[in-house]
Amino acid sequence: MPHLPSSGPVTAESGLASHPLDNPALASLTGPHAHFAERRGRVLRYPRDVSPWLALPDEPDADDWDDLAALVGPGAEAPLAGFRGQTPAGWEVTFDLDGVQLVDDGLAAAPDPEAVRLGPADVPEMLDLVERTRPGPFLPRTVELGTYLGIRRGGALVAMAGERLHPPGWTEISAVCTDPDFRGEGLATRLILAVAHGIRERGETPFLHTAASNTGAIRLYESLGFRLRRTTRFLAARVPEPLPVS
Repeated sequence: MPHLPSSGPVTAESGLASHPLDNPALASLTGPHAHFAERRGRVLRYPRDVSPWLALPDEPDADDWDDLAALVGPGAEAPLAGFRGQTPAGWEVTFDLDGVQLVDDGLAAAPDPEAVRLGPADVPEMLDLVERTRPGPFLPRTVELGTYLGIRRGGALVAMAGERLHPPGWTEISAVCTDPDFRGEGLATRLILAVAHGIRERGETPFLHTAASNTGAIRLYESLGFRLRRTTRFLAARVPEPLPVS
């Protein structure tokens, strides 16, 4: 894999990296998704039924970790998208996955005549499809983060894709999944391009994340017109339990 730039410098005013994609959860929750933000100090999170991701400043200090612990609660897991530093002593890392971030660099984005807009009434079917295909976190209110499109066959939802993180000027394509019985028909590709079309229509740029080990998906995304921008990390750490009082 080619060498890619890491996180940019942090501004003293906001704690936000200089490029919105360097800390996309923080850029989203202080930007277009600010109405979702639950905040304590400089730490932000989405509501638990919307998205699991929390956002730290690029270089969190001890107070930030204390605020994160208070926001999440003792013994709870704190999923951190894009955090590249070290967790403090006592925080158990429960999940650590290397990832890559890809950005639109010439997608043939286009609407799809078979794609339908999905909304709250479709959530039970969406959750069922996610349970069977495991594309990543999708919760009962995730559909509120942006536009979700699906393809139905015989009335049943068999493929979907939609929008997740929303840093200023950018929108992440996420929850791309296809029922195993309908794979190989190019449905996921069509939905990616249709979601990308809607993002472009707003004057924004599509991007996405995947595991660094998912080389097949990376090759597919690059063939569609995505360009590898940077490596990243998906990490979850457990908040320490308080010491018993003697």
